[in-house]
Amino acid sequence: MATASKEINPSGFAKTLRKDNWWLYPGIVVFGLVCFIVYGTWSAWQADFYWYSAGKEGFGGYLAPFYSPLLYIKEGVEGAAPMEHALLGPWPNWWPSWLPPSPSLLILAIPGVFRFTCYYYRKAYYRAFTGTPPACAVGSVPRKRKSGYKGETGLMRVQNIHRFAMYFAVLYVLIFFYDAYLSFFQGDEFGVGVGSILLLGNPILLGCYTFGCHSVRHLLGGKRDCYSCGLGGEIANKNGKGITWLNQRHEMFAWVSLIWIMVADFYVRMVSMGVITDLNTWGV
Repeated sequence: MATASKEINPSGFAKTLRKDNWWLYPGIVVFGLVCFIVYGTWSAWQADFYWYSAGKEGFGGYLAPFYSPLLYIKEGVEGAAPMEHALLGPWPNWWPSWLPPSPSLLILAIPGVFRFTCYYYRKAYYRAFTGTPPACAVGSVPRKRKSGYKGETGLMRVQNIHRFAMYFAVLYVLIFFYDAYLSFFQGDEFGVGVGSILLLGNPILLGCYTFGCHSVRHLLGGKRDCYSCGLGGEIANKNGKGITWLNQRHEMFAWVSLIWIMVADFYVRMVSMGVITDLNTWGV
């Protein structure tokens, strides 16, 4: 039996008898996540051109998603939001001089932790970046293990923070809906622009991804592991079914929401810089 198993699953990294393009999925994951990390780092480091209000004073405007919520705002920065949008006021003096005064650097880690510890993304980058294994029935990166698999009982225990990061993710959905609401106004005048549509799609897709999360499904299911244990189990089962549709499409919403927020952020930046013109009903 040992010989037969060895023939079916050859040992060694990327060794396999599979004839399909098994490498395509981990390759796309590497490309997609690297692009997002590179763009997110670049955008956060700019510290400018994250707001667009068409030069009109008053309520409303486009806020780049990577910069929301605005805890502090640095005065005099080109393309920055008006000071009244700062939750905590002007830019603090304690901020290190070698770091750009970017509101994004203050908050980007929170949604980053939620995605990094997500059950789907864990599977994706475990396979793509660590090769553990890169695909089913494909040899993984060789590792020295003295007492077997330690996995999430060792260093990766930090992944358990996902259930707490989930609450912050829900808060972000609400914040992004408020940003979308702002985007339908320019100088107190209601209207619709391409930026408005992008910024509205952002919390909708993020909400689909967040509420399809396994932690949310477990929470709405009454934190129960047994759906057949009395009346409480029946109620939990009904609650859990309410988000099953989202949970079954968790992977799809994880990627679509990731790409959408990057596109929306880039769009607001380009409009703020005057590189492209926003098509809208305000006539500007």
